[in-house]
Amino acid sequence: MKKTIDQFPDRLYLQVAERVAAMIDKGALNPGDRIPSIRRMSDQMSVAISTVQHAYQTLEDRGVIEARPKSGYYVRPKHSRRVSDSLAPIEPEMLRLPLRAANAQIDDDLLRTRTIDTQQSIPIGMSLPSVEFLPADAISKHLARAVRSDPASACKYELAPGLKELRVRVAQRAMDSGCNFGPDDVVITNGTTEALALALRAVTEPGDTVAVESPCYFGFLSLIKMLSLKVVEVSTDPRNGISIESLERLVGHKKFRVKALLLNPNVQNPLGSITPNENKRRIAELMKRARIPIIEDDIYGDLAFDSPRPRCIKAFDNSGNVMLCSSFSKTLAPGFRIGWIAAGRWYDRVNDFKCTSSLGTATPPQMAIASYLESGGFDANLRRLRKIYRDQLWLLSDAVRRHFPDGTRATNPQGGHLLWVEMPDSVDADALHVQLVAKKISLLSGSMFSASHHYRNCLRLNAGIPWSPQVERAIALIGRLAKKTQS
Repeated sequence: MKKTIDQFPDRLYLQVAERVAAMIDKGALNPGDRIPSIRRMSDQMSVAISTVQHAYQTLEDRGVIEARPKSGYYVRPKHSRRVSDSLAPIEPEMLRLPLRAANAQIDDDLLRTRTIDTQQSIPIGMSLPSVEFLPADAISKHLARAVRSDPASACKYELAPGLKELRVRVAQRAMDSGCNFGPDDVVITNGTTEALALALRAVTEPGDTVAVESPCYFGFLSLIKMLSLKVVEVSTDPRNGISIESLERLVGHKKFRVKALLLNPNVQNPLGSITPNENKRRIAELMKRARIPIIEDDIYGDLAFDSPRPRCIKAFDNSGNVMLCSSFSKTLAPGFRIGWIAAGRWYDRVNDFKCTSSLGTATPPQMAIASYLESGGFDANLRRLRKIYRDQLWLLSDAVRRHFPDGTRATNPQGGHLLWVEMPDSVDADALHVQLVAKKISLLSGSMFSASHHYRNCLRLNAGIPWSPQVERAIALIGRLAKKTQS
């Protein structure tokens, strides 16, 4: 009698995966070869079909094999698989920062020059997923079908909190990240940015202080500046996320009182790190005791490379102290601008702010995404995206290793499509930007990810665009200019 995965505490599916990987490494299976079918491998190893399915999905997530519709699984070409760890750049170390409340010194004019027309440039610095990687045809069909089937609804306001069918799907999917909330706990927003702005407005007043990771997504700093808030940067490790030790010191700080913690623990932007579950639990408990609300941005959580999907901090929240924000902009349809927030005990306040600021979110995109999620295609889309982005990041990382100055370090992202690059201290990434704008290459230097303009020798690069000779040449050019900047 075959056993199921749950009956094997040592995760039998990994043994199946390693057997196939060994066959590939030894040349028994070559690039382009079809590997044994799920049923055949099940018989060969006397394991359950579900065990083999899990093993093959693991290998697919690693980029070793690929599924072909109605054909089976095949070995992927070596050039599309991971660059050897021994050749990958060394990871940056955590920058230890003093805890100091200050104004967010983001330069809006400089930011505008960096967000140049992506149609006329290589968006190597922007966090934009290429339309070629997203299910544009599928989501467009769902949009057309939704409007045809219910034209009256498409012509009505869908007032806050938003379309019930979509909120149901959001709540169901949140279970994968360990969360337990219902559709009536969710407010649909215009992307994650509006969700974060609503959360900040709900728990702060002008002049209050908000804690963020360092480096952090520059959009956090823009929101903080717009709302007339102060910011304190908390040291963040490129592998394990925000420093628990620094958070403990922050809670006990006597010179200022933090009113909210704004962070991105799953596939952090720009580092690509995933905070370990034990650290997430400690963060949730620490902030609960200190009565500091947590605003959690999980926009990249679905793009984590390894299974299972990482838990959110909200999964460890039993008091409604965590406001979880996300959207479908990085995984499905950026142009739809559909996001959401599960606001915990601030739900009423967030919903009221949503009503007064924009009444609601556009109805047809909500209908289309709800329909797409109901169709069951979203998980297959995510598996495909993870595989693509993993391959792209490996190619980008290898290009950085070959073209950038000696001593350059780069993160090893655990998901998403962003690579954080730390060049020698003598390289000024702001100066690089000035030279590259004229060459139609968009670039974001590290200073944009710090309220106090740290990380001037760093860059954030985007692997969310198809790898091509043009992209390779752009990376080579950045590397050459960086070397000249040193001298």
